[in-house]
Amino acid sequence: MTEYAAIFDMDGVISHTNPFHAQAFRAFFKNHNVQQATEEEFEQHMYGKHNSYIMQHFFKRPISPEELRTLEFEKEQLFRVIYKDHVAPIKGLIEFLTALKEKGFKLAVATSAPRENMDLILDELNIRQLFSSTLSSEDVKLHKPHPEVYLKSAENLQISTDRCIVFEDSFSGITAAKNANMKVVAVLSTHKKEELPASNDYINNYTEISVANVEAILKTQ
Repeated sequence: MTEYAAIFDMDGVISHTNPFHAQAFRAFFKNHNVQQATEEEFEQHMYGKHNSYIMQHFFKRPISPEELRTLEFEKEQLFRVIYKDHVAPIKGLIEFLTALKEKGFKLAVATSAPRENMDLILDELNIRQLFSSTLSSEDVKLHKPHPEVYLKSAENLQISTDRCIVFEDSFSGITAAKNANMKVVAVLSTHKKEELPASNDYINNYTEISVANVEAILKTQ
């Protein structure tokens, strides 16, 4: 049997967290007297971006690594408090993960979010045991669209990149997966198809894809 891997981003891919991140950022910006962002600004400058970029964009000034750590902890703590009672999987996710696992796929999480966020979601959904690799922002030096998190995931799983398929929802995430020479399924939870780089398939949720679909994508050149 040919061994394959499926690697999942988290925000917008495992859970539809972006509306709750927006709530947290609005509260955070209010605390710091930062002008409130529009939904269009969030779509362009927050969803799928790392906190270092987000903070510098909205504060409109350079932010040192030390200050970033303080600001990031404050905002992400707000997010975890807001989201804890709302954690839910994207429709069909758990059944799809289980089906992949039963067919021998190795599974991984590769997120730009902090580990505490990832831990909250994996544990609340009770799906941690399905994954052989879980990487967060603390595990990489270079963030998406750089492919480091996906290359490290493949290394952890001991599978070549051409046998990996990535599920992503953002421009930077899809670009990172393609830069890692991996196939990509775009999850349209945050952006429309035309707003994203070309992907191997597009889904609104996991009821629209099967293990057979994934295997067919992986077998294409």
